[in-house]
Amino acid sequence: MATMAFLASSCQVNYEKTKSGLPYKIFPGKNAGAQLQADNFVKINIEYSMPGADTPSQTTYGKFPLYAKIDTSARSSYSFMEILPKCKEGDSVVFSISVDTLKNRKLIPEYDSTYKRGDIIKGKMSILKVFTKEDEVNADYEKEIAVQKENEVKSIETYLAKNNIKAQKTKDGVFVEIEKTGDPAIKADSGKLVSIMYRGYLQSNGYVFDTNMDSTKGHTDPINIVIGQGQVIPGWEEGIPYFNKGGKGKLFIPATLAYGSQGSQGAIPPFANLIFDIEILDVKDAPKQQQQGNPYDNLTPEQMQQLQQQIQQQQQRR
Repeated sequence: MATMAFLASSCQVNYEKTKSGLPYKIFPGKNAGAQLQADNFVKINIEYSMPGADTPSQTTYGKFPLYAKIDTSARSSYSFMEILPKCKEGDSVVFSISVDTLKNRKLIPEYDSTYKRGDIIKGKMSILKVFTKEDEVNADYEKEIAVQKENEVKSIETYLAKNNIKAQKTKDGVFVEIEKTGDPAIKADSGKLVSIMYRGYLQSNGYVFDTNMDSTKGHTDPINIVIGQGQVIPGWEEGIPYFNKGGKGKLFIPATLAYGSQGSQGAIPPFANLIFDIEILDVKDAPKQQQQGNPYDNLTPEQMQQLQQQIQQQQQRR
């Protein structure tokens, strides 16, 4: 309701402008905190709406908030970041971005079907919390991740109940449905080289984003992975060991154990729960060179996510 109130009010007041010419209006919070400073960290909700669109093109409202470090350098020019030092914790902001100005500043390469000449992008944001230390940010982020994951798991449980699917829950929140047991003497355990056929689709609408079970995505070869080597998303690492050679079934994976807040290549939206049809063709001992430790142990979470996306891109080009 508060968001609707300040948006309605924005139609009745004059916008101010940042140094770069970005129009904005700040609506002070009832219990506004301290003025934001350079190098503070902020937790915000932010939304962008394109002209004529029925729904926002990007939004964190009702989803996962954005964490950012306030940047007062030239890089912040003509962006929401330029407005933040003018705000306090608890404030809300509306702002407008000219597509022509983005083009003139070379912030977009060319006009296209999304960024049209003369269009104005409407933005809004709410400053939820301010931090002075990075460890405070990390602690709050972990709390938000825990809440997000809890909501994702509840969503899967609701989906399973609605569709009368019986699945077992792993310790980290993946749900595994075994449709065919396979050979219980040959398990897809950690350290094993496993050959897999799969079909991945969104829990929300059933859209198939990738598969090797048919030729619709351009590749039909099995994917071969060594379990425990970090070669695939965490949800696969958690769920595949529940299968045996010759086994079939499904994995229901919460977004935080899949592609998280980034999504993947436009086909997988941010914070999307995923479902995979799984068939285990073979399970073998991994080659010795692949058994000698995990070469990805020293990667940051961001590097790991980039690596996973590269692996997926390679798979889709096969």
